[in-house]
Amino acid sequence: MYSNLLLPTDGSETTDAVVEHAAALADWQDATVHLLYVVDDRAFLTLRDDLVDDVTAELEAEGRDVTDTAATLLRQAGVDVEIVVRVGNPSDEILDYTIENDIDLVLMGTRGADFRRNMLGSVAQRVISDAPVPVMTVALSGEETETTDVESTVRS
Repeated sequence: MYSNLLLPTDGSETTDAVVEHAAALADWQDATVHLLYVVDDRAFLTLRDDLVDDVTAELEAEGRDVTDTAATLLRQAGVDVEIVVRVGNPSDEILDYTIENDIDLVLMGTRGADFRRNMLGSVAQRVISDAPVPVMTVALSGEETETTDVESTVRS
């Protein structure tokens, strides 16, 4: 059912919770996990042109560190991993990568309590709304979560 899982990460503390679920699901489905870190180029709008290349390189290196850490955990669980670092608008890059690489499921971390309010306007909300595949959200471990009505969209 799932052969390619996408785990976009920004290095936040939700990453470990998502990695744990991705490892279990990938092991069960014999799937590859694609780790994607996106350097948000919108942050460069106020940056002097002569600094953009250096800042981009620094942020790409940070992205490689973040994805390498998650990849190590996944590989220790016996999971095949692909690592990608891109520069652009995070939600656009996640959605584009999903289509370009035949992703079957996107896994993203959330902050737990009051999921709907915290997610509005965020990268995760855009991915949930626009992804051509299912998106699984994982709450940060140890947080209390509030159960609300489930919204479902079926695309044909």
